[in-house]
Amino acid sequence: MANEGAGSARMDAAEVAGAMPLVQTVGAVLWPSFFAACVATMVFFGFVDPTELGTITFPQVQVSREWGYTLGFFMFWACTFSSSLFTWILLRPRAEIDRPQRR
Repeated sequence: MANEGAGSARMDAAEVAGAMPLVQTVGAVLWPSFFAACVATMVFFGFVDPTELGTITFPQVQVSREWGYTLGFFMFWACTFSSSLFTWILLRPRAEIDRPQRR
């Protein structure tokens, strides 16, 4: 039984030592969110014309079709990025969260 706790501590330390590099973590968050935003943009704008949407939501602002697609894509990307980021935060190993911070 006492050995079980030591093995758990060693596994947590190994998880921290084998943590992903920052660039891999950023890619793991950005790429799926970019892909999901692309799909969401294609599906959404397959049914909705951005000029009509602009007329309904902000009638005083003239929005071109290209500008509407651009704004829509970045809106979808922000939503899917926040979802991917939250998933990454929840999946971090406990040892990474609990380790003491260096100053």
